[in-house]
Amino acid sequence: MCRNIRTLFNFHPRATPEEVRAASLQFVRKICGFTKPSKANQAKFLAAVDEITGVASRLLRSLKTSALPKNREEETAKARARAAARFGRQTGHRGVTA
Repeated sequence: MCRNIRTLFNFHPRATPEEVRAASLQFVRKICGFTKPSKANQAKFLAAVDEITGVASRLLRSLKTSALPKNREEETAKARARAAARFGRQTGHRGVTA
């Protein structure tokens, strides 16, 4: 139904508002069970995305850690290596073989 929601905390540079909104959208899609709401549900769906975005943004700003920030490129490379080991091949965006 929807892509995995990625970890957004403790990265350098910090998660952008667009990344937080995208994760919020995926969360709402997942718990609703559909990717696009009907016209009857669209306003409530978008309001939920807005609320989750606000809550997630406040949460990310409030969290503290003593760990060094993670590097996005390094984490992406690690995830690709795990996928290659798991599935026996390197995959790119949305499962397209690289």
